[in-house]
Amino acid sequence: MKVLWIALANLRRMFRARANIFFVFVFPMVLILVLGATFGGSSTPRLGVVSTGSGPLGGALLKQLEQTPQLKVVIVPDQAGLLTQVERGNLAAGVVIPPGYDAAVRAGQGTTLRYLARPENSSQQLGETVRGAVARQSALLSAARFAVVRQAAPSFDAGLAEATRIAPRVPAVTVTETTAGTSLFPSTLGQFDIAASSELLLFLFLTALTGAVALIETRRIGVSRRMLSTPTSPATVIAGETSGRALIGCVQALVIVFGTALLFGVHWGQPAGVAAVVILYILAASGAGIFVGTLFRNEQQAIGISLLLGLGLGALGGCMVPLEIFSPTVRRIAHVTPQAWGNDAFAKLIGHGASITGIWPQLGALAAFAVVLLGLAAWRLRRVLSA
Repeated sequence: MKVLWIALANLRRMFRARANIFFVFVFPMVLILVLGATFGGSSTPRLGVVSTGSGPLGGALLKQLEQTPQLKVVIVPDQAGLLTQVERGNLAAGVVIPPGYDAAVRAGQGTTLRYLARPENSSQQLGETVRGAVARQSALLSAARFAVVRQAAPSFDAGLAEATRIAPRVPAVTVTETTAGTSLFPSTLGQFDIAASSELLLFLFLTALTGAVALIETRRIGVSRRMLSTPTSPATVIAGETSGRALIGCVQALVIVFGTALLFGVHWGQPAGVAAVVILYILAASGAGIFVGTLFRNEQQAIGISLLLGLGLGALGGCMVPLEIFSPTVRRIAHVTPQAWGNDAFAKLIGHGASITGIWPQLGALAAFAVVLLGLAAWRLRRVLSA
């Protein structure tokens, strides 16, 4: 019972500081939103289109763009507004169908579509998609004009109607896409999935390490000595402090996991596997936090080292940059951190639908980290309490 009360006291202390609530719960959610919106690979690009006064053929081209898969078309009233939205990043790119487009095409005159985009690879790929849609309409228009010239159709409209009717029967070029080996990022991966799992691991470890400050404060104001002056053994104090860190981590994990699932549609994978990864990772992080808290005498030293360790290990372990882009040597080095093993586990759970049996190596590594770090923390805390 004493262990539970010590753990709850740590949790209440954390909630008393409003800054803790922001950095433990709110900030991770905001960062997941920003990273997912900026770098999420499965988001549909937004293409702005200005088609005022373009006529029926301009409307037909607009409909062709709207029917293009993996593309969201946004109607913009004027070219100036389109340019502003593309510059601000609200739209991935923009197309201007000029006024009089319909009349110019029917008269056999050349007309120019304006494409606006920033110099990014994604914009270049979107440009190819737009050119493909324009090329499909251009083929129909060329066929209609050819029919009129050859007197196979009485008018341009009749030729266009006939070309449109027979176009679906014309054999098209097909492209078959295959993946050699195992796909690192399946097509079903959500926009926020990678950011959610990596930021969960980053902030769980950061919170546990910065919890060293609370442990130092407890020792400095004499709370630990007063507890030991009662019929409370050092083992109970150690278990209570460890449980307190683990309880804070569990509350934080629950908020992030359920919050991202509800707000951003993150699919975390099999619940049993997710729970096992999170619990073992929290135990390892708690051990690291307590160990750091026993090494320093003041809060300033502890907070500086905690932030440096938390961010540094997070970066090395793939919480800021995916492990897949590291060289093989750096990836091997990265696995001296629990973050790397946690990211590997979530990659299987979220990316490939693995069950808990499919992540046994990762769970074993996290369990080893937890045993070692908790053992070191208990040894150091016992020595500090006995001093």
